[in-house]
This record gives sequence, structure tokens and C-alpha cells, in this order.
Amino acid sequence: MQKKEAMKMAIRKAQETMKRNYGGPFGAAILDPNGQIIAVASNTVLKDHDATAHAEINAIRQASLALGTHDLSGCILVATAYPCPMCLGAIIWANIKSVVYGARKEDADHIGFRDDFMYQFIREGMQDREVLSLEESEREACLALFKEYQERSGTIY
Repeated sequence: MQKKEAMKMAIRKAQETMKRNYGGPFGAAILDPNGQIIAVASNTVLKDHDATAHAEINAIRQASLALGTHDLSGCILVATAYPCPMCLGAIIWANIKSVVYGARKEDADHIGFRDDFMYQFIREGMQDREVLSLEESEREACLALFKEYQERSGTIY
């Protein structure tokens, strides 16, 4: 039952911010391991002028603050749409293992969002330089940072 309530809250939050022209039809909620809703957020890309201000990212940030940790193991993310590649990455980094979504990738594509384009770019090996140019530089200096972090017993996340 909490997942359905979380979805209703995510939908309401998305409607609220859409009316204000803060972002698209995207809302998200996070339930803690006990099933309590601890975060509800929406897409605020337009309001914040921040391409990363997707509902899932905003909800992860809220939940992390609420729980005082970057590790959201045991939490469930509920979203109004299938997460884009960036949000999937954030979900995995946060150790969230369960996602409930409403609209499909194709539904977002149908109204003009580029999720499928990004999935295709990734599937094709990210070789299309017109989409994104990836260039390696100063690897040895950067590896020295990695070594320093490892020697300091850096937390792996």
C-alpha cells in the first residue's frame, strides 16, 4: 500500500511543479527500509536551470539528507516514469535495489524527451562524436589521485 501512496504523492508533486513551470511530468518518492515515505520530489530542471535536477536525483538528495547517509540500501524509489540513464546511474550509486515506475521509456519519448536517444548512444558504444566527444588526458596524474585515495583508506561508494 505504501508504494501506491508514494506514487500518488509523486504524481501530485509533479502536477504541482508542472503548473509552476518548474519542470516536466516527473515526480519521485523514496520509502525507507521500514516502508515510510521519507522523500518526495519533482523535476525542477527549468526552475533551477540545472540539467541534473530530475525528480529521482532530487528525491535521492532529500532521502540522503533525511537519513544522513549516501547509502540508501533497503530503500525503494517510486517514480512517475522509467528512470533516464543519468537517474539509473544515481539510483545504482545510492544502492537502491528496487524501483517502481509509472510511464515507460517509450511514453517519455512519445512526448519529446530524449531518454531513448541516450540509451541508444550507450548501446552503440558511445562512439558518435557529434553526440559527445570523450578524450583521455593526464591519466597518470589522475591515477595518482586514485592511489592517494586508496592509501588513505577512502570509502568506496
